[in-house]
Amino acid sequence: MDSVLHNMNPVLQMLIVMTLFSLIPFVFCCMTSFLRFVIVFSMLKTAMGTQQVPPSIVIIGLAMILTFYTMGGTFQKMYEMGSVPYQKNQNMIEAINEGSKPLKEFMMKQTRESDLAFFVEMTQKTPPKSPDEITVWQVAPAFIISELKTSFEIGFIIFVPFIVLDLVVANILLALGMFMLSPTIISLPFKLLIFIAVDGWALIVQGLVTSYN
Repeated sequence: MDSVLHNMNPVLQMLIVMTLFSLIPFVFCCMTSFLRFVIVFSMLKTAMGTQQVPPSIVIIGLAMILTFYTMGGTFQKMYEMGSVPYQKNQNMIEAINEGSKPLKEFMMKQTRESDLAFFVEMTQKTPPKSPDEITVWQVAPAFIISELKTSFEIGFIIFVPFIVLDLVVANILLALGMFMLSPTIISLPFKLLIFIAVDGWALIVQGLVTSYN
């Protein structure tokens, strides 16, 4: 296989490399901590009721910065482990295989055993004897499902106080007979005030970052 890759037409080699590079956005969005960050921040904006504030580009940018912050060590290990085989024999396939091991280790730490066991059983007839026998493509879907569950659990906790505030405001307006006034308009300033008073952004960001340590 290696000899075939080395003897391949340079144009075809470039096409293969470009195809692999096209998967980088997918890997970054779905196989890193970015997934949890962007979902929680999006649900926070929905819970607060601020439709366009903060802008989506700010949420994505914050999620990207926090992803590099929490996974800086993992990215460094991926580069170091992948660069060794590539510098020795210019083997891109081996470099990708070695470089993906730290990413797989990170995902396995954040993945529930039940999710991982399901995808392993679907692709392997015999159970693996060690984590080294599990491929990154078996861990990836289990990691995504686990991250989605964790993100929605955090989002639910964030939603509860805002919903309670909406209900309180709605009941007060109903008692005052202000049927035509939207409770959302009245509750929004109070949501912002309470969120600022408790330093909500710092609490949420700190909680998300420490959840990966």
